[in-house]
Amino acid sequence: MTAEEPAKRVPEPSGVDLARVALRAAREQARARGDAAQQKKQARRGGGLRSGARADGRDPMALGAAINRLLNERGWEAPAAVGGVMGRWPQIVGEDVAKHCVPEKYDEDERALIVRCDSTAWATNLRLLAPTLVARLNEDLGHGTVRVIKVLGPSAPVRRYGPLRAPGSTGPGDTYG
Repeated sequence: MTAEEPAKRVPEPSGVDLARVALRAAREQARARGDAAQQKKQARRGGGLRSGARADGRDPMALGAAINRLLNERGWEAPAAVGGVMGRWPQIVGEDVAKHCVPEKYDEDERALIVRCDSTAWATNLRLLAPTLVARLNEDLGHGTVRVIKVLGPSAPVRRYGPLRAPGSTGPGDTYG
């Protein structure tokens, strides 16, 4: 150094600063040891969480993967897919038809979707639309999932028997069919 330049002195760390530096270094070392210990533990397990020495069906898995596995094992793919269609019925058939016709159930043996309408006129209309709806449903679900749509008319009110009934009459059920 020359006499013209003032000497720059770097202050030595005091006790508090030394403690902070030592604490920071100790934390980093502990973190490094912990990461290494966790990696060793997972390597011993073969990676991930396990229920025992070997991987088996009891090991933890994501909920979506568990549901998909259950659907595949039980053969519930088609009924689950049709259940999704029932939830989206207004988008598939349109708002007007959905107001008057409601899917009730899916018969897996016959591959039939059973739909109930609120009047005979809408039941007739849906019977005419059935081939188009079957094609649209099979595009969405896969070929052959729905073979036929069974259309049911409105359910008749309960027939009450009593003193004011004519013997042999069918009552208000005459107009439904």
